[in-house]
Amino acid sequence: MNITNPTRRISRVLHWIANLTSRTSAALVVGIAIVIFGIILASDGFPASWETGFSAVAAAVTLVMLFVIQHTQSRHQIALQLKLDELIIASPIADDQLVRIEAADTDELDERTRGQQALHESLRDGDALQGVEYPPRTDS
Repeated sequence: MNITNPTRRISRVLHWIANLTSRTSAALVVGIAIVIFGIILASDGFPASWETGFSAVAAAVTLVMLFVIQHTQSRHQIALQLKLDELIIASPIADDQLVRIEAADTDELDERTRGQQALHESLRDGDALQGVEYPPRTDS
């Protein structure tokens, strides 16, 4: 998959915004700005046009931040998944069918969850480590 230059630039900008807004100082600046804005509104008698403008700006910033957070979280999730997949591949005793398990159907995920729970319960009960058998995977 070839990512175009404008897409990379947008991604970099979104990551820059995410890094900037995730700082404590950013929350402090926003808090101070809201308090100052509230004081100015109160001293001006709460004009309706200012309240409407503030609401519009707040909604726009919220929408932009929604996309920033979604973009950065998605990229972090993909990177983490790739790292975990690499660890599964590198381990000779790991179940290599777990690579890309997030794409499996719900029934397979539920079955594997039950199998893992049974394994952990047997380990807690002091039973000998027994392998959990899974049905052969069918790729659709």
